[in-house]
Amino acid sequence: MAQHKLSLVVLAGFFAVGCGGGASTSRAPGLPGSSGPSLQAQPGAAPAEESSADFEAAEPGTPSAGAAAEAPSKDSFRSQEPPAEERPGLGTSFGETRTSRVSSAPFVRENFGQPFAVATLFYNDANGVRAMARRSGHSELGDASFQVARGALTVRLLDASGRPLQGLMAGGRSYVVGEDGERYVLQIRNQTRNRVEAVATVDGLDVVDGRPGALGKRGYIIGPFATVEIDGFRRSFDEVATFRFGAVHKSYAAQKGDDRNVGVIGVAFFEEAGTNFDWTSFEIDRRHDADPFPGRFASPPIRRF
Repeated sequence: MAQHKLSLVVLAGFFAVGCGGGASTSRAPGLPGSSGPSLQAQPGAAPAEESSADFEAAEPGTPSAGAAAEAPSKDSFRSQEPPAEERPGLGTSFGETRTSRVSSAPFVRENFGQPFAVATLFYNDANGVRAMARRSGHSELGDASFQVARGALTVRLLDASGRPLQGLMAGGRSYVVGEDGERYVLQIRNQTRNRVEAVATVDGLDVVDGRPGALGKRGYIIGPFATVEIDGFRRSFDEVATFRFGAVHKSYAAQKGDDRNVGVIGVAFFEEAGTNFDWTSFEIDRRHDADPFPGRFASPPIRRF
């Protein structure tokens, strides 16, 4: 059943919201949630890194502005050895503050709690990805661009320079290789003529409110043939805390008390009420290969008990 809610929209590579003028706020509780608006990015110059000294923490357990300002530099991430009991591999930290303005826009889902597609990306350092992929067959690393909904959408991670991170497919799972201390961006490309809503999580935490992810929450609206880049956990309508790879015990999820889901990025996609998806090349080829006489040979009877 369709529900009229507001979601986030990204324009020109930024995160912004369409209706309501996009007034800024300094507290995360004003951000869209399960019953609030979705976000839409506002066009403008490329985001610049800024100080977060004047930002007030959104909720108990969320790193304060002072904590964010004093976060370890990239060099310190690499130089500090984790304790012996520390979990191996990478997590995602609540990084430095970065300008990323958004506003809210209406979006009515065709099926509110049922996405038409879900992308799941497992990330780790190079050794971790090889170990994880080895169980189901290893393949060579390459630029990690993962097709979703039979080519209607593309999801990938970019480094701070905008280059795709390396990755691979193995056993039906998508793996991405990160590097300790490096910043990354979640890029989503919509290759249809319809708007879609994307609800994203990192390490099991919603990228908008920093709380445990849920399909009922609102996300980013991606316009027809548009690309959205989500570059951090949202701190306000104007800023995000960047995604930065680091030790598991320094991850945002671990600092909030639960590192169980560290190492996975999820994106659930919802279609807008009253729209139909474009024909993809996969579906066109599938119809061209349709067999008018599929029952050429006898099949064994179904056993009945």
